[in-house]
Amino acid sequence: MYLADTNIFLHILLKKEKYQQVLNFLKGNYEIYITEFSLYSICILLSKLKEFDLLNIFVSDIISCDFITIIGIEPEEIKKIVEIERNYNLDFDDAYQYYIALREDITIVSYDKDFEKTPKGRKIPELIIS
Repeated sequence: MYLADTNIFLHILLKKEKYQQVLNFLKGNYEIYITEFSLYSICILLSKLKEFDLLNIFVSDIISCDFITIIGIEPEEIKKIVEIERNYNLDFDDAYQYYIALREDITIVSYDKDFEKTPKGRKIPELIIS
């Protein structure tokens, strides 16, 4: 089971340099989670870029995909996220991802090196699919 960070999906959506590696990861028949936070962050970014059609396609794909699960938190869990933010010097969105990964005991998949400051760390798609 893997928690795909926001940047994983952005490599596909914006056709960034790691597009093929991420595509191969997503085709790998893994159980993948995306946080509500990541989903909304991607929607905000695509809206700012005026990529409304892409936004709608992305949301439809995420909702209908049988191997991707959207996962979130309850408001009272924010205190735990802030504690992680302080302990590991992460920004809020990374602390949010890390908290979910800890809570659900899943591996973070990300190109964000900030997760290396944490005991759980991260994996990149290339290391998973190889």
